[in-house]
Amino acid sequence: MAERDPRAHGLWAASAPPAPEAPPLQGHHSVDVAIVGAGYTGLSAALHLAEGGASALVLEAMDIGHGGSGRNVGLVNAGLWLMPEALPERLGPVHGPRLLQRLGEGPSVVFDLIARHGIACEAVRQGTLHCAVGESGWRELGERARQWRALGAPVELLDAPAAARLIGTPAYRGALLDQRAGTLQPLAYARGLARAALAAGASLHARSPLAALRDEGTHWRLSTAQGATVHARWVLVASNAYSAPDGPWPALHEELVRFPYFNLATRPLDERERAAILPQRQGAWDTATVLSSFRLDAAGRLVFGSVGALRGAGRAIHTGWGRRALARLFPALRGVAFEHQWYGQIGMTGDALPRLHRLARGVWSFSGYNGRGIAPGTVFGREFARLVLGQQGEADMALPVTPPRAAPLRAAREAFYEFGARAAHLARARW
Repeated sequence: MAERDPRAHGLWAASAPPAPEAPPLQGHHSVDVAIVGAGYTGLSAALHLAEGGASALVLEAMDIGHGGSGRNVGLVNAGLWLMPEALPERLGPVHGPRLLQRLGEGPSVVFDLIARHGIACEAVRQGTLHCAVGESGWRELGERARQWRALGAPVELLDAPAAARLIGTPAYRGALLDQRAGTLQPLAYARGLARAALAAGASLHARSPLAALRDEGTHWRLSTAQGATVHARWVLVASNAYSAPDGPWPALHEELVRFPYFNLATRPLDERERAAILPQRQGAWDTATVLSSFRLDAAGRLVFGSVGALRGAGRAIHTGWGRRALARLFPALRGVAFEHQWYGQIGMTGDALPRLHRLARGVWSFSGYNGRGIAPGTVFGREFARLVLGQQGEADMALPVTPPRAAPLRAAREAFYEFGARAAHLARARW
């Protein structure tokens, strides 16, 4: 999807500060680290590497934040989709607690970087609200709250009246408020990380798709489609759900099931409307199987999203659902038009855990964020930088090293997500 398509980045492209200069790579370069992908992971790695004294060069096939980093809802959450106790069960007694701790602190890493580098990205740290749909959703949130509280996390379980006051609708059985979390303008954050990385000494090159990679013994030789070359001792592949199926690492594409997610944004709400909806400016999402999310941007637009791709018949189906669902949640907004619409792909793994791979000598990758990209991507970029800089070893990483494995029935599952979401949204206004 070309970036000029308004359904690629929608509101975020319309309201983000301009991207820094990142001209296509020309000629030959030698650096310590070559990074493939200018999303949160790659840009965080470049920033932390440059601050640590290593030379880093980022190659991006499209533009900064082209993938999920420029299309997501903008919720900066702690942890993963999984319940906290699932991580030690699945990753063992070393990596499980370590990943919990590092991702639990993930929002602080993000907001500290924003403050330290003066990144203009509409950052609001008022927490996020996970909203319970019915009694089953309420039980799920109760268990999630219990597990986080056992770890000392500042989470609060809100009953229906308390939740309604913070959300602005009585539609939910309750909500879980996580005070570690917050919201931001996701494309603006990616561009701000890029600007900070450049200021620290990293090199950034957009419209420079990688065409080939060759091991030359002491270093890797990377060649772009335009014929430019890079020699690097280390390589980080940070393309996640936007990894090319015909690129140097097709296994990264085959490992992930792509999960479509769209967002619709209203006009800026007036003062009365803003006072009644998310008055404390938390971001929110719910426990439904076909989930919904909603939050306000700095101008007071309500950004409302759910599962689905805005293409073909799906565009009319999902926008029609959006109008109905918005009116059911917030009757005062009945008839309010959507001024922006866009969608992207989330990279899902079979166990909802992200992946760390050593693809070859000195070639590493992180992928599979399962809808939690902002804080984990930022943290994992820092993890890789610390490895290269000698500040930690492989055994100290937040994730265990695993080989890529193709997702079974990947194409069928992707079709099920896309067409199943159409069916759900066509049938009724689900929240």
